[in-house]
Amino acid sequence: MIDLHYWPTPNGKKVTILLEEAGIPYRIIPVNIIEGDQFKPEFLAINPNHRMPAMVDTEPKGGGTPVPVFESCAILLYLAEKHDAFLPPDPHGKYAAVQWVVWQAANFGAKIGEFNHFNRLDPQFGDQSYAKQRYADETNRLYGVLNWGLHKNRYLGGDAYTIADMAVFPWANNWHMHGQDLDEFKHVKRWLEEVSARPGVQRGMDVGKELTVDPNKFSEEEKARFRKMLFNQRAIPTPEGA
Repeated sequence: MIDLHYWPTPNGKKVTILLEEAGIPYRIIPVNIIEGDQFKPEFLAINPNHRMPAMVDTEPKGGGTPVPVFESCAILLYLAEKHDAFLPPDPHGKYAAVQWVVWQAANFGAKIGEFNHFNRLDPQFGDQSYAKQRYADETNRLYGVLNWGLHKNRYLGGDAYTIADMAVFPWANNWHMHGQDLDEFKHVKRWLEEVSARPGVQRGMDVGKELTVDPNKFSEEEKARFRKMLFNQRAIPTPEGA
């Protein structure tokens, strides 16, 4: 059984898409990032980076003790390799997909995360015009990279639908929140329409929708608590004596 420590964000949805597409049995263990569950000792024991999602495979291939994995793209690779699903075995096909998985983790998700951060800051934090412009430009550049990756290929890894598409889709599907016009990226638009029509993708995207919370509806007190918890984090000390 796969225990998925989860909250319905793009990084979490990558994993539920693969689980649904491959028909892998799993159990959702909610990690309420609004309440700070990601900082609890039991979660840190699985994921020292205190970010959701994390996974524990209680029945690893070949037996043995449970295998914990953190980082959403690492989870995709683990599950794809274990179940021989959505990752071609040959080096050309495999790394055509893997390079896009790494690109998503290192670039697409990271830079869009910064775009979201600076665009959501309250005015009390001062002039953010440079940061907003920098990450707006970088976000647009990255959608352009995605468009280039799809202009000669049906999917990101080539002709086959793979974990590369699963990694990128939940982020790119929020293009309207990233200030993008899909008329500028016709290949991305075509790809989004095709991937979003897959039943497995639809099921994966729906997982945990009842948990979704809209921060825009927070009271000022709740917003202040949320900012204090998540903004400008510093190192978490290891347990005493460790």
